Amino acid sequence: GSYLRLVDGNSETEKEAALRNALASPLYRASATDFKKIPGAPIAYWVSEQLRNAFSKYLPLSEVADPRKGMVTADNPRFIRAWFEVDVDNIGIGLHTREEAGTSDKKWFPYMKGGTFRRWSGNKEFVVNWARDGYELLNMQSEGYKVGSTNHNLEYIFKPAITWTKVTSSDSGFRINEHGFLYDDASGLCPVKNQDLEYVVLGLLNSPITVHALRVLNPTLNLNPGNLCDIPFNGNQVVSRATSTVIGTVKLSRTDWDAYETSWDFTTLPLLRPEHRQATLAATYAHLRRHWQAMTDEMQRLEEENNRIFIDAYGLQDELTPDVPLQEITLTCNPHYRYSGQWSVDSGQLEQRLLADTMREFISYAVGCMFGRYSLDKPGLILANVGETVEDYDRIVRTRYIVSSGAADSPLSVADPQDFALGEADSRFEGGTRYIVSVQSEGSSQPPSRFMPDRDNVIPLLDGEWFADDIVDRFKRFLRVTFGEAHFTENLAFIEQALDRDLRSYFLREFYDDHVKRYQKRPIYWLFSSPKGSFNALIYMHRYRPDTVSVVLNEYLRNFHSKLEGHKRHLEQVSISASATPRERTAALKEIDKLEKSIVELTGYENEVLYPLATQQVAIDLDDGVKVNYVKFGKALRKIVGVSG
Repeated sequence: GSYLRLVDGNSETEKEAALRNALASPLYRASATDFKKIPGAPIAYWVSEQLRNAFSKYLPLSEVADPRKGMVTADNPRFIRAWFEVDVDNIGIGLHTREEAGTSDKKWFPYMKGGTFRRWSGNKEFVVNWARDGYELLNMQSEGYKVGSTNHNLEYIFKPAITWTKVTSSDSGFRINEHGFLYDDASGLCPVKNQDLEYVVLGLLNSPITVHALRVLNPTLNLNPGNLCDIPFNGNQVVSRATSTVIGTVKLSRTDWDAYETSWDFTTLPLLRPEHRQATLAATYAHLRRHWQAMTDEMQRLEEENNRIFIDAYGLQDELTPDVPLQEITLTCNPHYRYSGQWSVDSGQLEQRLLADTMREFISYAVGCMFGRYSLDKPGLILANVGETVEDYDRIVRTRYIVSSGAADSPLSVADPQDFALGEADSRFEGGTRYIVSVQSEGSSQPPSRFMPDRDNVIPLLDGEWFADDIVDRFKRFLRVTFGEAHFTENLAFIEQALDRDLRSYFLREFYDDHVKRYQKRPIYWLFSSPKGSFNALIYMHRYRPDTVSVVLNEYLRNFHSKLEGHKRHLEQVSISASATPRERTAALKEIDKLEKSIVELTGYENEVLYPLATQQVAIDLDDGVKVNYVKFGKALRKIVGVSG
């Protein structure tokens, strides 16, 4: 048959132009025999002879890998959480086998759910309830469910696999996962039968060969395992080259993913790493930005090398190009990908947005240090379990973990397993060697923390400096500690210029919205806020206690109320003072009117909302997730669309 391909064009005029162009060129020619060379015999008349032959010449991917659907829980709100919602000590990360997970006493385990377009590594955001070897998930119908969970893949869980996002409107991104994961239907999983070929398969799947083949095998928006099974595999001749290239791409992608606090492997902010630190914050950012650009350039080089390897292996040089545009270099530090489709590349807005977001991330990390989630004195999470206190922070930060073999007295290395208590010893097996972990307090010889967390887990966020532990004052102290006193004014101006507003205005108007967005509407910091926002105070949900609302009420709201009353009385004296100028008296009257409205607002917030809530001594269970716990506080907290009420 002879064929015209007219799939492009969105109007009659565009279709007519496409038809005229097609008629001016040789028509596609294909036969039933040609179609039968492709699995499923699609009417793919436009496919080149070289690609058609690849399907019959090479083994299908199913010979070297086993693509399959992921699990359907039948009740995601019950069984799945964002990892940062629950106690971190109750998450089993990096476990190698189902048996190891079953005896770990952990409840939550890493769970892949697809996610945004990203290649090589990342999108590690969720955990699933697999307590007692998945007892609840495996026995749902006995608990009254009409339909239970399916596709458990019990022979594959906790083993390394390649994953992807099932539903996509563009090219797919494939990512490698190490030990320890379960897989959702939205992601699928592709275990590789021979581990020596794992990186080769990943390289093939992220190459133009797979994109080209899938457009023939599956022109829909759903990428199913069966489509992957039929991709022709010709990777045995390029194992060494492809493996070394893909190892590089995976390493860069992991480094990029873990540089942000929403990764469970996040340790510290890149801006604060010694290798990037300069005299000022501006110089530090410039150095870091050059590093990010070098990462992006190297990733682009490696991806294009990977593409070239497979294009050459399949002999498709005449129809495919190894080029990868910047917007497809899926590193968060790459603004062309991060803000793809949002601004013109030439406008300079990409760089402005990247700078602003980096300063927002700096502020977010500072708030994390204010609450003790992070520390300037120890990498990684510090306080991330319900009810933890400043005393726990001090114990963790000033504790060292010594790993030594049973046969040697001297330490082999320093570890950081924060689940040990002081003076406790335990044995661990790794690589067939038995190690003894001893935990010792550094005691008074350890210098005090450079920046201590807030003691009562309440940080006021107000329109002025009404409290000593005001969030703006705390951030300024954080900036002085991290970048020094000498350049403080310059550094603060740099931040405010990047944000395009002063620091207090940012905290009042934008910080909480940024936090809710960063944590995908599952915020870990909660904002107690009066109806019109005259009073605001942040708490950290992992440090919440039943008396926290009482602390907000007695130590902050009522205290603030009293301060406003006192300030109002002072202004009333100014408004009638003979020594005050007319301008001063007018300004005082205006401010009095504003204060009176705020006082009425705070009185209603206290009597109708906060006091009744404080008397309830509300308890929360982090395992229930933010959406369940947040609504327990009703109108006391800032409303979040999709979460509140």
